[in-house]
Amino acid sequence: MRIAVLVKQVPPVQSMALGPDGRLRRDGTELEMNAYCRRAVSKGVELARASGGTCTVVTMGPPSAEDVVREAVAFGASSGVLVTDARLAGSDSLATARVLAQVLRRLGPFDLVLTGRNAIDADTGQVGPEVAELLDLPFAAAVRELDLVETPGPGRAGTVEVRCELDDGWRSLRVTLPAVLSTAERLAEPCKMPPDARAAVAADRLLRLGADDVGPGPWGQQASPTAVGARRALEVHRERRRLHGPVEDQARAVVALLRERGLVRGGTTDRGTGWSTHRVRRTGAGRVPPPSGAPAGAPGVAVVAEPGREQLTRELLGEAAVLAADLPGTVLVAGPDLGDASQLASWGADAVVDVSGTAVEEDVARALAAAWSEIAPWAVLVPGTLWGREVASRLAARLGAGLTGDAVGLRVVDGRLVCDKPAFSGRVVVEVTASSAVQMATVRPGVLPRRPPRSGSPQPARRAVRGASAARVELTGQGRDDDVAALTAADTVVSLGQGVAPQDHDRIAPLVEALGAELAATRKVTDRGWLPRGRQVGTTGHSIAPDLLVVVGASGSVNHMVGSRGAGTVVAVNSDPDAAVFEWADVGMVADWRDAVPALVKLLT
Repeated sequence: MRIAVLVKQVPPVQSMALGPDGRLRRDGTELEMNAYCRRAVSKGVELARASGGTCTVVTMGPPSAEDVVREAVAFGASSGVLVTDARLAGSDSLATARVLAQVLRRLGPFDLVLTGRNAIDADTGQVGPEVAELLDLPFAAAVRELDLVETPGPGRAGTVEVRCELDDGWRSLRVTLPAVLSTAERLAEPCKMPPDARAAVAADRLLRLGADDVGPGPWGQQASPTAVGARRALEVHRERRRLHGPVEDQARAVVALLRERGLVRGGTTDRGTGWSTHRVRRTGAGRVPPPSGAPAGAPGVAVVAEPGREQLTRELLGEAAVLAADLPGTVLVAGPDLGDASQLASWGADAVVDVSGTAVEEDVARALAAAWSEIAPWAVLVPGTLWGREVASRLAARLGAGLTGDAVGLRVVDGRLVCDKPAFSGRVVVEVTASSAVQMATVRPGVLPRRPPRSGSPQPARRAVRGASAARVELTGQGRDDDVAALTAADTVVSLGQGVAPQDHDRIAPLVEALGAELAATRKVTDRGWLPRGRQVGTTGHSIAPDLLVVVGASGSVNHMVGSRGAGTVVAVNSDPDAAVFEWADVGMVADWRDAVPALVKLLT
């Protein structure tokens, strides 16, 4: 098998810092291979060895990115390719995907292309499915298990069976090769090699390509349909109060603070001190605006609805109705299995497009692209789930549209869509706009208000388009063990570390009930199966922004805590007075959680 692995160089989470201009500091900052990409390299090398094939690692970046290529080759990759040129600077995800797709065409053909699920500095997961669309290949995201069923060869395409991690469940797929797969963190042990091994890689195993080698272009910012505007740093200043003494006294101090901040019954104020503003929008949002009454041909805001995600569809439709009122324009909802049109109308839809025959991402994207060649929406909003990211990325590649990933805020400015996007593990929010005719965004679950439905809406116009199956991805099994919206939309969260064993989770339940909270967990907890993968918070899990976060039995590793930087108030419980978690907390109880939790519950109830 000929395997290609696409990798990215990123700053380690703990060393990410912003300059006074709000931009990420790279000078003097150690860079490394993206965590997910390490798994892709490891699996690529393994498969190449097992099949007697080759593994070529490709990265695009500054000259310093050669280090990640060297590391991959030192680990066992056959060769490495660095695409570097000042003319490639400023590339957004689509411009990057176009470069990488062109490089793969030049060096290929390849039987399998692997890439990391997403990069920890951007968290969009768009490049993989965009490359797949540009190369006309099937795609599967977040692959946790991979079995080569049939090796490609003369007269046979080859097949892999994969088990994928969803946001709150799993699915099994049979995928025809060639294909593009993005790798989950748990697929394989990471590729890691020391500096001396990287330095020892022979020069003849490395290839450098510039913009001229890739093709005539345009490349870089010129080829990017999105642009980054104003930035604002989101440095969160915690109070870091550590309480000592009798646990009852500590509990009284914590509950008094929560009541003062209006986070539990008896409070006098509304919010905590964190940077999360969408909580106020969500709880104080008005009813879904009535139809704008815009004439036929007015700008349209389209919502792509994922099957089985009614709450996310409701959030997106309500926001689309607000945007449409500002234009003025109309709201269209499209997708498979849309359900009752009257309910969709109450959530904000003026028109409905049913996609029948398939719910596979590439098929849905193809059907919508064909439908929108006639409709031409002004903007397209898609849920920021794995399903939504692939559909949106494929649509963007087909339409040449600017796509903002993981948006947390949307508004109309001078007739254009402006998206607020967190970046660099939540250290900054940037404003992103698209120059393309169709403007697109995936929206983080839980950040938009669930507005009270409007009443008396006219029955929306309804039409159907049929999605023709490419028959390259077969769903062989699926299951859901959670609801991603429950955690990401929660006002209060209790996050558990490995200090709370699964047999003790019942002892945490009274605190969760007293606070009306949702449970979250560290990676080590979900790795051990103590809580579902959908409850993981951190750089390789979800990002959350509750008003109140209570962290119990967790050490406070950077990789976990950055996922909750947006929390309003953070309370930590740990018996070790030097635990790192207290640096991320407003107030900490230095106590055994088995004593602290009952004391808190007694006061709260």
